[in-house]
Amino acid sequence: MSLTIKVTRLPHAEGLPLPSYATEGAAGMDLLAAVTAPVTILPGGRALIPTGLRLAIPTGHELQVRPRSGLALKNGITLPNSPGTIDEDYRGELGVIILNAGTEAFTVERGMRVAQAVLAPVTRATWDEVAELPDTNRGTGGFGSTGS
Repeated sequence: MSLTIKVTRLPHAEGLPLPSYATEGAAGMDLLAAVTAPVTILPGGRALIPTGLRLAIPTGHELQVRPRSGLALKNGITLPNSPGTIDEDYRGELGVIILNAGTEAFTVERGMRVAQAVLAPVTRATWDEVAELPDTNRGTGGFGSTGS
């Protein structure tokens, strides 16, 4: 199944490819850094990295922004609000908050693949306040209650 995401390229993204899937079976599209100069993130630091893209997410969907596993393993680079949600009614620039959880400074260069985006359906809920909830075997057992 394929849906179309309408996209507007901002001037600082000129010359960069649009997000794309690295392989035919990939779930996420690579998001590229549209920085105009390298951005160095010190260990423990974070930065908002622009993509230079404004999107119109299809109705009934969200765009989830997730870390790239290679950057996480090799450099300790992650996204602190992962997955980040881009709502269907947001029309500002797509930015990626990068956290350097590694031990070395990390430099984001123009065109670098910094995150991945997954288009996902959204199920909207309503709340039904009741006096009691149905029982389950687990009951109120919380963190760690189902084993180690």
